[in-house]
Amino acid sequence: MAVQLERFSTNPIAVPTTNWWECRAVFNAGVAYYQDKIHLLYRAIGKDGASRFGLAISHDGIHIDERTLVPLIESDYDDPYERCGCEDPRITYIEGVYHILYTAASMYPGSNRISEKAPWRTRVARITTTNFKTFQRHGLVFSDEIDDKDAALFPQKINGKYYIFHRRDLAMVLASSTDLQHWQEEGRILEPTQEGWQNDRVGIGAPPILTELGWLIIYHARDRQEVYRLGVLVVDAKNPSRIVAQLTEPILEPSEPYERIGVVRNVVFTCGLVELGADYLIYYGGADKVLAGSRISKVTLINALRKSAVSK
Repeated sequence: MAVQLERFSTNPIAVPTTNWWECRAVFNAGVAYYQDKIHLLYRAIGKDGASRFGLAISHDGIHIDERTLVPLIESDYDDPYERCGCEDPRITYIEGVYHILYTAASMYPGSNRISEKAPWRTRVARITTTNFKTFQRHGLVFSDEIDDKDAALFPQKINGKYYIFHRRDLAMVLASSTDLQHWQEEGRILEPTQEGWQNDRVGIGAPPILTELGWLIIYHARDRQEVYRLGVLVVDAKNPSRIVAQLTEPILEPSEPYERIGVVRNVVFTCGLVELGADYLIYYGGADKVLAGSRISKVTLINALRKSAVSK
């Protein structure tokens, strides 16, 4: 029997409100521990169609106890690379600093109206914080002009280098850096398959987390029918370009109404994962409209991955 995530019985855990900036959608949250609480930095879409980040806080990881009434982070409208919004944050904690990688949205030259049909272009940008109150912008992660998105930073150096997974040309790509400023491409790590549930595109979900098998990667995959699912693999602890284990079946696919019907139909999409006791908690957006949560036993997932060891 395929390994599956267990949805929270309280799903969805956060939904749009009457606030103008989050009245259309609340989804795709980056996750981090801060002051013994789980902080969920979620993507919100409001009346103007632009994306911003709100903050929800949970004491137990399942119920939302606090939530901001105003956006925590907005796009820099004077920056041509993100004048249409900031999307899909992924948070990595490194030596006292929370690094937030997100998709900076803009439009190709000649376009000046935000809409679903606008000619979007995307870049990866970085913001840092130590307290989730004040933030420092670092601009674009990659300096070239190629569209890019779905980026997550590893939580520690490997062989003296920082590593990022990001998505280009529908594939999951690895890049390395010694200073978080200048990045070197290391090649494609995961590409769409010819057939099956990941035959259109693949990309990183939550930031990697270290396990006894290596770096655990929850990723998203879309098929040619535009259905998004979640998969899982492990890359080598010392060589993140090498996949050492991968499950052949998805661990979550849209089946609940809040996953099948929304702004975009048939989507489960994660940006955040935390460890809580004996479980992993995986938070995900449902149908690009609401925020939901799931869990899986660490032992169950690791044992399944151990049986799926591959050589690549």
